[in-house]
Amino acid sequence: MKKSPVLLIVFIFNITLFSPILAIKAEAEVNQERSLAMEEIKSGSFVLPAFPYAEDALEPVISAKTLSFHYGKHHRGYVNKLNELVSGTELMGLGLEEVIEKTAAQPGKAGIFNNAAQVWNHNFYWNSLSPKGGGKPAGEIGKKIEADFGSYENFVQQFSEAGTAQFGSGWVWLVEDGGTLKIVKTANAENPVSQKNGKAILVLDVWEHAYYLDYQNRRSDHLKAVIDKLINWEFAEKNLNR
Repeated sequence: MKKSPVLLIVFIFNITLFSPILAIKAEAEVNQERSLAMEEIKSGSFVLPAFPYAEDALEPVISAKTLSFHYGKHHRGYVNKLNELVSGTELMGLGLEEVIEKTAAQPGKAGIFNNAAQVWNHNFYWNSLSPKGGGKPAGEIGKKIEADFGSYENFVQQFSEAGTAQFGSGWVWLVEDGGTLKIVKTANAENPVSQKNGKAILVLDVWEHAYYLDYQNRRSDHLKAVIDKLINWEFAEKNLNR
């Protein structure tokens, strides 16, 4: 059945007229959502740091979709919740590490501790990764890896095994303790600040939201890929020397 020329003209006119309007409306809604999110973050004393690279910069090891949820939902959520919990308390105006130290191991302040520590952990985690990272490190950090683990290969194996063996949610850290590099695991939001077990050098996130969209339950595959391709050894070197 042939379409009426008049109806066809009307159809084309509607598409031409309304498509730009719909596109402008959609863009306005997105911009409004971003604006509201930024206002929500700026309203408190703690802020969500700018992402150190583009969301797709770590592909194919970590997808843009994973980073979008991890940074935009989880990390942002911890920042917003922390601001809500410390509002009107003696903790307002303190730095993250101070809040962590004052609330660690205190059941009555577990909510504040968990959110503060998770903000600190994620800030550290994003900088532990780099699109140009991975591989055997050079410089002082490379020498320390060789000295304290016997070889870079030994470090990779031990770091990956520690992260894989962490039961449930948590983190695997490279720390310097008493002049020696060590690998430590922490559960949930715990970190070297709360446990006072050394100076943090690097960290990898082993919560499921860090890898499940890309690797499902294959945590060990995720860790091996990140260590091989994304570890930010320049960041590690700076932490070693601070």
